[in-house]
Amino acid sequence: MRHRVKKKHFDRTKEQRLALYRSLARALILEGRIETTVERAKAVRSFIERLVNLGKEGTLAARREALSLLPDRHVVKKLFEEVAPKFEGRTGGYVRVIRLPERRKGDGAEMAILEWVE
Repeated sequence: MRHRVKKKHFDRTKEQRLALYRSLARALILEGRIETTVERAKAVRSFIERLVNLGKEGTLAARREALSLLPDRHVVKKLFEEVAPKFEGRTGGYVRVIRLPERRKGDGAEMAILEWVE
């Protein structure tokens, strides 16, 4: 039964799903915008919001928690020093999902661009 199930599972285990979220979040922090499917973009949005909120907090405990969620020191450093300060005045909604008109050629999946809100 699917009662009260709010997240997408993507037919993956918990560890595989976390690896997908980490990979997409890492790419977004490093590149600034990424192209992925609409469903993945919507699912990883809350993961990224949590990371940015930790970055805005800026404490040592927040940095350690961010490192546990995203185990790459260079990416966490960029998150805390470059990305999070841009959103000091915002309380949420740090990323935007823009749907693309064309679908992926191989399987026809809806594509989207995931980027930071300026």
